[in-house]
Amino acid sequence: MKTLLLAAAFAALAVSPASAAKMSCTSANMAKLVVGLGGEDTPGKIAARKSMASANSDMSKGNMRGACTHYMSAEKAMAMK
Repeated sequence: MKTLLLAAAFAALAVSPASAAKMSCTSANMAKLVVGLGGEDTPGKIAARKSMASANSDMSKGNMRGACTHYMSAEKAMAMK
């Protein structure tokens, strides 16, 4: 929950929207992706939310490699139409 709130705070500071292009695994880029998860539920957004939940769980355990893996799969899910 704490990590999710931190991501939301970073999202409020985000200036540019997240694109479908591959981005580096940083908390700022993760926050931009979280902003894009709002709105209408689509299969891609549902899958991305699950991946971001796993990423947040891994970050809280200190497993940044696993968190980045989940972040990249969330990014791919958001690119699905």
